[in-house]
Amino acid sequence: MSNEPILKVADVQVSFPVGGLGRRGAILGVAGVSFEVNRGETFALVGESGSGKTTLARAVNGLQEISAGTITFEDQRIDELDRKAMKPVRRRMSMMFQDPVGSLSPRMTVGDLVTEPFRIHGVEGRNLRDEAERLLTLVGLPTNFASRFPHQLSGGQARRVGVARAIALDPALIIADEPTAGLDVSVQGEVLNLLNDLRERLGLAMVIITHNLHVVHHVADRTAVMYLGRFVEAGDTEQVFSAPQHPYTAALLSANPEPDPDKTHDRITLPAEVPSLLARPSGCEFHTRCPWAQSRCSTDAPVRQVTDGRAIACHFPLEPGARPPEQSERAVS
Repeated sequence: MSNEPILKVADVQVSFPVGGLGRRGAILGVAGVSFEVNRGETFALVGESGSGKTTLARAVNGLQEISAGTITFEDQRIDELDRKAMKPVRRRMSMMFQDPVGSLSPRMTVGDLVTEPFRIHGVEGRNLRDEAERLLTLVGLPTNFASRFPHQLSGGQARRVGVARAIALDPALIIADEPTAGLDVSVQGEVLNLLNDLRERLGLAMVIITHNLHVVHHVADRTAVMYLGRFVEAGDTEQVFSAPQHPYTAALLSANPEPDPDKTHDRITLPAEVPSLLARPSGCEFHTRCPWAQSRCSTDAPVRQVTDGRAIACHFPLEPGARPPEQSERAVS
């Protein structure tokens, strides 16, 4: 893995208009996010549904307009490019969408689907039948699958076809939105191993969007945790998992299903619903759900601090093994 950034996202905001006639306004789906992805690295975005993960990914790929900030890919500023100018960029930055079957045209064969990027980008001098066989072999599918249609594929096979499409034009970066969603556990492992293998063989960088923390622990070098469109914690994946410092990260990890039936499972319960983006809480936006919240949290927004590559936005970072006050009292009694 190189220390050379291939993607730089700086203070990006994505806003959406709301309201009717005479009451126009906007909400921030992504509220000032910054991160970098190095060549050959896997960077994970995690958080609850609605936290802004997919919106951020679509903004990076140029599928969603940003309202502030900058996005730089391979030393080129891309956030101001129009659709025509973005086309060559997308040869180097491909996207895997969340629904593996829904993203495939039911009228096209697998062979046509995996070679469609060559036709869209006008790549000449390639034998498309040979390319289809090469790509199917790379993702672990028999070459005779080229004549099949999407409805003849299982979920895992459809996902592999999506991977083949994503790597067709030899990209430098793949953005994968929920790459294991809807798959059996055993098939999830196969897809994750495939992505890891391709990353090493092809020198790819990856951004993986997921709420499945087992996926993150298995594949990601670094992880960022999103809440209401902001990063609340980011850093080395092993470090974040072993000693989360933000209460939201700790709660997510405590809710992660544990495969060992004999292991004790002490879950951190978060009260209240996720606040609406139309009415963001004052101060720390997580304070309405945080078991450790203090009076300062409701008035002062925490400043994002970076120490040894670990970023945290919290007034009172957690110590390793910290438990919510009420849970600690129950444990003592």
